[in-house]
Amino acid sequence: MHRWLWLSALVVVLDQLSKWLAQHYLQLHQPVPVTPMFNLTLMYNTGAAFSFLSDAGGWQRWFFTALAMVVSIVLIVWLRRLPPGERGQALGLSLIIGGAIGNLIDRLLLGHVVDFIQVYYDVYYWPAFNLADSAITVGAVLLIALSFRGERTNHS
Repeated sequence: MHRWLWLSALVVVLDQLSKWLAQHYLQLHQPVPVTPMFNLTLMYNTGAAFSFLSDAGGWQRWFFTALAMVVSIVLIVWLRRLPPGERGQALGLSLIIGGAIGNLIDRLLLGHVVDFIQVYYDVYYWPAFNLADSAITVGAVLLIALSFRGERTNHS
């Protein structure tokens, strides 16, 4: 199932390309309206999801870097050990791996994660995110949904 790593690589390439474009064409914290409820807004996140620990003093960069490395390695091993018929799990794991590596590259090279997608309604704003975050979320939701599928047993 390691052949699914092409999807992880694609996520990394698209994520890094979109972040490069955001940094070159957007101004920091200056929203560019795309549609009602959707802006492109360049932001930097030194913490984790929803800027958790973003003001922790710098140690969080290395903590989240190490965490992303460990999680990526564990998920790659998991992916390689999947039976051939587990396409849904392979898809979910590949998306999470690609997203984790995309954000890991930012932390290593920049010291923060580049976010630029902003969704809102009226005065309520969802925290800014990027393509890597989206891949992680879709992959995790897929794995959770698949876990509810489970084995069907005959109780008669």
